[in-house]
Amino acid sequence: MKIFKNAFLTGFLLLTMSVFSQSKITGVVIDGEQNQPLVGASVVVKGTTVGAAADFDGKFELSTSQKSGVVTISFLGFVSKSVPFTITGNSVNLGRIVLSPDTSELQELVVIGKGIIDVAKERKTPIAVSTIKAVEIQEKVGTADVTQAMVNTPSVYVAGQSGGYGDSRITVRGFQQDNTAFLLNGQPINGMEDGKMYWSNWSGMSDIANFIQVQRGLGSSKLAISSVGGTVNFVTKATDKKEGGFVSMGVANSDYFKSTAAYNTGMMKNGLGVSLMLSHWQGDGYNQGTRGEGQNYFISFGYKLNDRHNFNFLITGAPQSHDQNFTKRISDYLGFGRKYNNNYGYLNGQYMSERTNFYHKPVANLNWDFNINSTTNLSTVLYASWGRGGGTGNYGSGKRSISQVNPYTGQSQSTYIDFDQIYANNSADADGIGTSSNYAIRASMNNHAWYGVVSNLKKEINKNLNLNFGLDLRTYNGDHYRQVSNFLGLSGWRESRPLRDNTHIIPNPNTLPSATNTVNQSYNINPWYAFFNSADDSQKIDYDYSETITYGGLFGQIEYSNDKFSTFFQGAVSNQSHQRFDYYDYQDQYQDSEKVNNVGFNVKGGASYNINEQHVVYGNAGYYSRQPYHDNIYLNFTNQVNPLTKNEKVLGLEAGYTFKSKIFTASLNAYRTSWEDRVVTTSTVLTSNTTIGTTNLLSGDVVISANQGVKQVHTGLELDFVLKPFDKLDVKGFASVGNWEYDGSAIRRRFDENLNILDETLTDNDGGKVGDAAQTTWGLGAKYEVFERFSVDADWRNYDNLYANVVTKNNLELPSYDLVDMGISYKMLVGKEKQNSVNFRFNVNNLFDEVYISELTSNIKTTAFISGNSGPTYQSAGRVYKGIADGNQGFFGFGRTWNFTLRYNF
Repeated sequence: MKIFKNAFLTGFLLLTMSVFSQSKITGVVIDGEQNQPLVGASVVVKGTTVGAAADFDGKFELSTSQKSGVVTISFLGFVSKSVPFTITGNSVNLGRIVLSPDTSELQELVVIGKGIIDVAKERKTPIAVSTIKAVEIQEKVGTADVTQAMVNTPSVYVAGQSGGYGDSRITVRGFQQDNTAFLLNGQPINGMEDGKMYWSNWSGMSDIANFIQVQRGLGSSKLAISSVGGTVNFVTKATDKKEGGFVSMGVANSDYFKSTAAYNTGMMKNGLGVSLMLSHWQGDGYNQGTRGEGQNYFISFGYKLNDRHNFNFLITGAPQSHDQNFTKRISDYLGFGRKYNNNYGYLNGQYMSERTNFYHKPVANLNWDFNINSTTNLSTVLYASWGRGGGTGNYGSGKRSISQVNPYTGQSQSTYIDFDQIYANNSADADGIGTSSNYAIRASMNNHAWYGVVSNLKKEINKNLNLNFGLDLRTYNGDHYRQVSNFLGLSGWRESRPLRDNTHIIPNPNTLPSATNTVNQSYNINPWYAFFNSADDSQKIDYDYSETITYGGLFGQIEYSNDKFSTFFQGAVSNQSHQRFDYYDYQDQYQDSEKVNNVGFNVKGGASYNINEQHVVYGNAGYYSRQPYHDNIYLNFTNQVNPLTKNEKVLGLEAGYTFKSKIFTASLNAYRTSWEDRVVTTSTVLTSNTTIGTTNLLSGDVVISANQGVKQVHTGLELDFVLKPFDKLDVKGFASVGNWEYDGSAIRRRFDENLNILDETLTDNDGGKVGDAAQTTWGLGAKYEVFERFSVDADWRNYDNLYANVVTKNNLELPSYDLVDMGISYKMLVGKEKQNSVNFRFNVNNLFDEVYISELTSNIKTTAFISGNSGPTYQSAGRVYKGIADGNQGFFGFGRTWNFTLRYNF
């Protein structure tokens, strides 16, 4: 007993001495980007389990028995920092510890829809991915579309910018936008009818994006979506947890101006929070006749009911209108300059465009994150969008233009639309009611209502195994018609048309009943007006039809991982239902088309192995059976069902290697993607008796033409890296070398209405190069902090092996080109405690004013005749520009542009 008592007293004494010998380490952790406290930052004494978390003021305090050592401070999205300490008394204050954002990580946590938003970090098996953070988006985009933020990404090519504000498009690994999945907070946003993206509808994305993640190839999305080229996930800001806001002002070339204001209440004690943002922009456009104007709004309400339930509702929209430019011949640009556009003119001295895109597409979603228990989470998003607007153009044959001599060709051609003459001609019309010989400006309306829900349940079976499964439901209704936007001196418009039945793809006015209508109301193309006002049925012209598309999908994923190895398997199945309704060109009893259902599926799987902390290798494979888009199901925009469409087949294979160290991170990816069983079908009605093959056909017979067997195979290598040789310098680079070709031959078959083959033509496309994107790209960028909070950055890119956007064996190759962009940033700390800041940003894009062709839509060789089947060729006449016949049509890229932004954060 005495021995036990002595041992107890001795132990108690030692414990007491230990406790009283504990020393305190204090300090404050600061976000180096925002100069704000970094709430929740982890502070740990290296080599021990002693640690603490920074409070709401960024302050931390911990106790340790060590008199010297190293403290490690870390936070997701920031570069960890190790700070040595020596305690001479009972405490030491490490002062302000500033963490810098990690350029290779996400900027901040995704706090909503965690199970819906499939970012690459949520799945341990790697993919080929690039993440662009909010700061970089705001710095790089300037006056361009949000697609500009992705130009320094391997295998991504941006084209179409010369069309006007919002008219750009991107390709990923050589696949166009209808073969790349685009997601907003995890919800699909590709067009339900054709799979395309219209960036003018998303002009505010650069203001509200938290980050953009470009997942090349198979991607990590669990949905039954077709990631042929890849998946681009836009993750917006949610309700900010901290109170504050900003105001900003930007100016740029071409009389561009933009102003933005935002405010966040922060998460209040009752669990509520509100974030608001509003912006306005306007500009004349880089090219002639491409003026634009728009707004962007973002409203987010957050509510944390308790530790288990978190809600966030947001609504955002970007009403806009912009005038458009279309492709021109190279000879047009050489004569009138690379900004040439003939889609506009003047009426009574006032500018007027014939081609204006206008649209307002609010998007709303409600996110609910439900922590069922420590191992089970349910994430659900309800979403909706309502699109209203369209595009204007000429209607009738009464167009008049002002012509000038092209200095390059010596020939006279149209340079402006003569609206004054058109107005005078219309005003002189006898009854003031226009017909096909007159001229008016019409608006082609494309309205829709889209509702959907995505829900995902995640279950951690054990520390190594987790399971996800969920559903994806959507319903879409689109309305398409034309209305008059400007009568230009007329008082109305009259037209007649035959009414189809179900047996006539193209109506014959001699055998079908007809209808006549006269319209007398014009409609404003302001996007706010268009959203709340639509034309009455009696005021519609040319066409009036709608479609209903419903979609139901189920998906699941299982993933196993340990310290060395991870593997996953995903599967999804979906059904799409389509029906078309034509109210203008059909007799009443034939207005509803046949309903079409298609089932599709995809499967993906992969594995990765961590050789050690620095080296990771992985491989993934996937197969898609993709349903045809709505526009391929019904022939020639009629109710006639295309009997030849079938699911397209996509097979993707990829492998990669990643190296990580303190100063250098790099990823090397290899891929092969094949896309086949594509069917493009059209139909015509014969206007005279003829013979096709050995079959005699009569006038009025229907002939269906189907191009089948067009197969594409895309292979390539991608490299991207980040180098930080010392604190003040960041270096990024990328390279992508692709070989994108057509495989085999395309078969053109013609059928009669009973699908009997009339003839067959084989076109050899084998080895033909896929166009519309540079197959080889190189890029290098650097950012250097000259002194505290003042930095300069520059990016260089080279584009090579770029071909025309046509399907042919001997495609036309465009000249290679280089672009250099440069920027300067400075942050000035203001306020009593220096917690506010004023940010200055200046960009110059295409610094050296490179003159280059960004895209071509034709394939005219220099050996072709300039006119007809004889005479001089482009080569013999000297009509060649950088090795390209000047009769080809396309766009020149932008020359040197600049923008400046001033932003006050509070």
